[in-house]
Amino acid sequence: MKLKPASTLLALTLLLAACAGDPRREGTLDPRMVEKVAAVSLDPAQAGRILNAYRSSQGLGPVRPDPRLMAMAQRQADAMVKANALSHDAGGSFSDRILAAGVDSSRAAENLGGGYFSVEEAFDGWRRSPGHDINLRMKEATRYGIALSKDPRTSYRVWWTLVVAAEPEARREMAAQGAGPVMWFGNNPQPAR
Repeated sequence: MKLKPASTLLALTLLLAACAGDPRREGTLDPRMVEKVAAVSLDPAQAGRILNAYRSSQGLGPVRPDPRLMAMAQRQADAMVKANALSHDAGGSFSDRILAAGVDSSRAAENLGGGYFSVEEAFDGWRRSPGHDINLRMKEATRYGIALSKDPRTSYRVWWTLVVAAEPEARREMAAQGAGPVMWFGNNPQPAR
């Protein structure tokens, strides 16, 4: 089927509108749903036990909670609620957020989820998704941060963010011939700034 210019414009408009986030629910909310959302809670230690049990079953080492990753995850979950959009860019690009959080690791990943009413449901959903599962099983990961944000007027009502990261790579300064100092992050040389 070949689209005409007007059809193409309409399709692009609808696609862009979908990226902007859904409108919030208006009017009276179902009290049972409000109660259900209010009852959702997050115990980061419980999340760590779930994640570490899964990693152990896959022959991987444990991860520990990291305050910077926890704060980063919370900012992202809150940004998704504010935007009413399940998006890695709701709180800024992932690489910018990693740097802003002071996390010095090029080996970091993020899982997002919406509509899960328990931490067990969130992890189950991530394990069933190949891309998210790869992040759960990141071999180098040693740290994690997890967060929950809620608003019964939003499309998913309950929003989750999980960030996993490896230990920071040691920085070494080396002078290149004729050039200024170069910072090394693992095997990746970068000009010093």
